[in-house]
Amino acid sequence: MPPPVIEPPPILPEIDEELLEYLTKPERLPIHDYERNQEFWPRKPDPTKLFHYDFSPLSTTLKVQRDMNTGEIIEFREVPIQNVGSTSRNSTLLTRQPAPPSEALWGGISNVPFWPAGLSDPTEGLPLKKEALTKNDLLVIPPGFKFGLLFEDDGCRVKEKIDKSVELQVKQGNVVNLLDILNEQHFSGLWETVEKSPETDHSQDVQLQTSELPEEKDVLSQAVTKDVPLLKISEFEKKKVRNLEWAVNLDTSKPVKDFRERIPQMALEYEFELDTFQKLAILQLEQHNHVFVAAHTSAGKTVVAEYAIALSQRHMTRTIYTSPIKALSNQKYRDFKKKFNDVGLVTGDFQINMKGSCLIMTTEILRSMLYAGSDVTRDLEYVIFDEVHYVNDKERGHVWEQVLIMLPAHVCVVMLSATVPNTMEFADWLGQIYQRKVYVIKTAKRPVPLQHYLYTGCGGASRNNRYLLLDHNEVFRIAGYNEAKASLAKPKEHKASGPPQRNYNPKQEQYMWNGLVDHLSRNKLLPVVAFTFSRNKCDQNARSLRHLDLTTAHEKHYINSFFNRCIASLKPPDRDIPQILDMKEILSRGVGVHHSGILPIIKEMIEMLFQGQYIKLLFATETFAMGVNMPARTVVFDSIKKHDGQSLRPLLPAEYIQMAGRAGRRGLDETGTVIILCKVNLHPVEDLKRMMMGKPNQLESQFRITYGMVLTLLRVESLSVEGMMSRSFREADHQKKMSQIRTKLETVSKNLEIENRHELNEHMQPLVKFYLTVRTFLDYHQDLMEQIVITPTMQKQLTTGRVILITHKSHVNKLALILTTPSKSSDLYRVLVLTDTGSSESDEKSDNYYKMLGLASDRVYYPENSCSHEVLKIKPEDIFEITSAMINVEYSFVISDWDKRQIPRFKDDPPSERCKFAVQELLKLTMNVSDKSNANRLTYLDMVVKDLDLHKCLLEYKKLKEGLIDCISSTQIPNFEEQFHIVFKKKSLEDEEDDLKFQLSYESMSLYPEYERRIALLKELNYINSSNRVELKGKVACEIGMNELLITELVLRNVFTDLQPAEVAALLSALVYQVKSKQDDNELNENLTKPLVEGKRIIKEVHKEIQDLEMKFEIDKVSEPSRDLNFELVEVVYEWANGHPFATLMNLTEVQEGIIVRCIQQLNETICDVRDVARLTGDPKLYTKMEEASASIKRDIVFAASLYTQNEHVQ
Repeated sequence: MPPPVIEPPPILPEIDEELLEYLTKPERLPIHDYERNQEFWPRKPDPTKLFHYDFSPLSTTLKVQRDMNTGEIIEFREVPIQNVGSTSRNSTLLTRQPAPPSEALWGGISNVPFWPAGLSDPTEGLPLKKEALTKNDLLVIPPGFKFGLLFEDDGCRVKEKIDKSVELQVKQGNVVNLLDILNEQHFSGLWETVEKSPETDHSQDVQLQTSELPEEKDVLSQAVTKDVPLLKISEFEKKKVRNLEWAVNLDTSKPVKDFRERIPQMALEYEFELDTFQKLAILQLEQHNHVFVAAHTSAGKTVVAEYAIALSQRHMTRTIYTSPIKALSNQKYRDFKKKFNDVGLVTGDFQINMKGSCLIMTTEILRSMLYAGSDVTRDLEYVIFDEVHYVNDKERGHVWEQVLIMLPAHVCVVMLSATVPNTMEFADWLGQIYQRKVYVIKTAKRPVPLQHYLYTGCGGASRNNRYLLLDHNEVFRIAGYNEAKASLAKPKEHKASGPPQRNYNPKQEQYMWNGLVDHLSRNKLLPVVAFTFSRNKCDQNARSLRHLDLTTAHEKHYINSFFNRCIASLKPPDRDIPQILDMKEILSRGVGVHHSGILPIIKEMIEMLFQGQYIKLLFATETFAMGVNMPARTVVFDSIKKHDGQSLRPLLPAEYIQMAGRAGRRGLDETGTVIILCKVNLHPVEDLKRMMMGKPNQLESQFRITYGMVLTLLRVESLSVEGMMSRSFREADHQKKMSQIRTKLETVSKNLEIENRHELNEHMQPLVKFYLTVRTFLDYHQDLMEQIVITPTMQKQLTTGRVILITHKSHVNKLALILTTPSKSSDLYRVLVLTDTGSSESDEKSDNYYKMLGLASDRVYYPENSCSHEVLKIKPEDIFEITSAMINVEYSFVISDWDKRQIPRFKDDPPSERCKFAVQELLKLTMNVSDKSNANRLTYLDMVVKDLDLHKCLLEYKKLKEGLIDCISSTQIPNFEEQFHIVFKKKSLEDEEDDLKFQLSYESMSLYPEYERRIALLKELNYINSSNRVELKGKVACEIGMNELLITELVLRNVFTDLQPAEVAALLSALVYQVKSKQDDNELNENLTKPLVEGKRIIKEVHKEIQDLEMKFEIDKVSEPSRDLNFELVEVVYEWANGHPFATLMNLTEVQEGIIVRCIQQLNETICDVRDVARLTGDPKLYTKMEEASASIKRDIVFAASLYTQNEHVQ
């Protein structure tokens, strides 16, 4: 038989095409088995179904009442439900209905945040709930009506009509209740119901004893029977004392002796004895108080965080631990996981155990959750802020402030920080906005004292040149500095002539490091962290020491096996990346490199090996100093200067202390060693003292206005951007003065009310016009002079010896001789002026009053009696003219002579000859100016500036000055000063009242002009309407984490519609990658596809439009650094999104591997934001495209799981 014919397997048709034909072509359906065919029901239009409405929620519920002994149900009672209809869409209350499970963690864009503790309570100031009115208390005539109605007892039938003219029913007893009269006349605040509470301090009650007349007893008895509230006249003027000192400093110098008695059963037991500062913090946590702990690196601040977590777990609540960076979050997750089982990690693209009682995240993620009304906030008891001194960070510091303001009132804040000088000030601000005490615990004690050395060795015989500069008692040893200086002087004697050498060449670097490591090894000072402020320098140093071997055979075996286990999860091509191969060889010798250019998985391996003391020498940038406890025996500074993105500057004390604090292992070392390398030249002793012994930078507000914050707060009706700004740390001092300003405003208003009883006559109106004109001129004069006197041209004119015309207090229109000019310590001029002998200058009136008098007349002051003199301190605003005259005299002798005669012992001494000479010369010039017939009168110089903006201001100033001439005629009247004083007093009070009201308003805040400008720009782009309500574009921008305006415009203009997912990802990388590009833009276009080139052009155009608008509205780019576009990684991301291995990407760019990985990780967050925007705008095509783009880049080594979240660890 022939073999059977084997046919190929049947190919099934495309299900999509078959289904489409089945639905759209019913005529092709078979006539048999019709019951299996589709059925068709014609639609009937029903417009009423378009209207959707919800039924009103029930306002009451039934509550069971049981017998307390038997539990038997007695009855059902109907009780009201609190906050009926409150949901996450319309209420800020914690008692609102829970959000859907999908929004439980992240919240939703349509959700309303829970009410922040940092903002004022919306119910504050509302009247208290009064008792229900009786029938007799109800009005029978509605306010504003002429007629009223009286009803029968059933409340429905009209009894009779009444008229206002008809006398109403008089209450029995003929008793007139004064309180009713006060109520009717709206004397609010005069009375209130007195309620005795158990918390009332009866020891402070004031009992008033009054003698009652016989007829008063009846009145009082009837008043008591009606339960009329008491009139508390004695307390009407009394105001509630508000304590502005919200920070409490706890003394860490005294031991806590009764710690175990106060906490017999701790939430977390420790095997070691706690330090005093740790005990004080734990005591406050037990009482649910806000805590601010400031201590040095490795001092044990983590103990406080751990106890807060343990306490919340015992209370069955939740804790959030925030860190500055994602890498630190991963490290903390591993550490806390060892002590607490229920720990979760939340990042932008990775979540573990989101229902955990302790969640670890960055501060930015917590901010997003608070704005989106996440239900995690309900059960939140503690929020731990690690590295709070990052508030000073210009890029991200404002996030810390926003989160602290947005936290609900029931949350307890635990702040951990390095030592900063103004912890009390920061804690007082936080306590002020929370209206709760904040307990500050500061300790300057180091668990391991530090010794600081200078190292001048360069290998060979000089390898031991290490000199103590600052000992463990923080005593600066100048002798050590001189010894180091002497050791550097010897090689210079034999140096050949030529330009001075500023640094070591690579060969000298290698020689120096060999000598230093040998010296440290011999003195048992390993392991060592060498802080080097250059990624390339770190790599070069590690490569140059390839012959250096610091590990034993056992250590090499463990390092290699640990390395292989860590990379086992990577794909084979990723294991062959050059950086991985190089690092494996370097690590096996006990040398490591740690900076942002290293792959994340390699950095984590290095951190774990360093903690296990397998790495003996680690070259690292300053980011290694921030994070979990990774101490070393020694810390080396390759340099004490760093580039901060703008210039090369010396290290700040806080930066130096943070990095030096890594030296010294608690329990292992008695002291930590810090070494500063001195290559070629010695660092100036002043710089070293300032860096080592100077105070760290104060915590300063970096709060700023961003588009995202403005739009997010505007979408919630009950919140406001102004409220957020007023509660920021930037406005803390201004908020403290509010009560004083209100008190002063009341006083000024009362005085103005008295003045308004006497209206200004018509003949005084020209003086009013003169006042307004001169006031405008003086305001402009003050602002201009403060700017103009610091210009080089004016500084040449305003030198010592120059004669100027001033008005200072009662010294009106006087020539003055400049004796000293402003210096760094003072911005005042010291001048010599003439006075009348025996005259007492009155300074009772305002300084502006005398300036106005001076401008009302062009007459220069001339002594009427015998001439005397005085030395004044004046401001630039007191200068009105600069003359051409100079007086040459020894000015220092004139000042010393004057200062001497101010001492009571020498007040009767005659002036010195030099002083007399100066007075006589000034008197001659005064006579010269006063003689109008003199053709050679003293002339005034024109103020000249070279700055274009100042020149424009100067021209405007001259116009205002010329405008004064029109008003001068109104001052030429009898009794001018007397008449003008009346006008000035009233108008100045009005100005002062306006100024105080301005200070109380939001407009007085420093960032308010910036807020108004951003509002104007958002209106221009239709993100908000004229009523500041958020439009669709604004809601889209709220979903985006960065570059809100640019991405929103690109999405809504359909720029990504015709692009492939890989192309969209590549173009969006230009918004994420922020490193300055070294390549020319034309070179970057050579290898790009046409859609990418066209996409670049469109993105640049849109970006330019936004920048032009920001320039038009004068948006402050200093407060929010602009994100410039950088297309350097477009080709790299495009190839990665198309599936190419990571190793091939390194052939396309010189950017380091770690930088590329970080860029792609951030890019995925941006892509997810665009995906959410597509869902919001109803664009399924874009949504699918973004899903594909995210999936194409989220793979392999770029998104390899963190070692800290795995079971891998160093044994």
